[in-house]
Amino acid sequence: MREWQSLAHVKWECKYHVVIVPKYRRKTMFGHVRKRIGKLFQQLCRQKEIGLIEGHVMPDHVHMLLSIPPKFSVAMVVGYLKGKSAIQIHREALNVKQGFTGKHFWSRGYCVSTIGLDEQMIRAYVRSQEESDRQEDLFNQ
Repeated sequence: MREWQSLAHVKWECKYHVVIVPKYRRKTMFGHVRKRIGKLFQQLCRQKEIGLIEGHVMPDHVHMLLSIPPKFSVAMVVGYLKGKSAIQIHREALNVKQGFTGKHFWSRGYCVSTIGLDEQMIRAYVRSQEESDRQEDLFNQ
């Protein structure tokens, strides 16, 4: 059964698979803050009432299954998540106190697709990413 959300004048179910990567896709830089990223995204999504249904932080990218209310655009949500998380990462992990202009953590782009009727398949895909990444790393060594 589908779980429809509602706002004042709308019933909706808008779910998106979003993938974002750090600048230059460096695994070493991302490894220092990997554990903090998940909690940070959960906190940021709660602030905007965005549903973080499923998520997985890989060494060089992040997969998220987001439920975004129709009052927000996908671009606004991804920009908000990337911008606020980059500031927090620079504050906590890189010890930058002010002057965030010109500081980059995330790459400029992102990948997004709508979920539609394939939600269970996408959720399984997001969950299985770490195992497939491990196998790929073993193969490339």
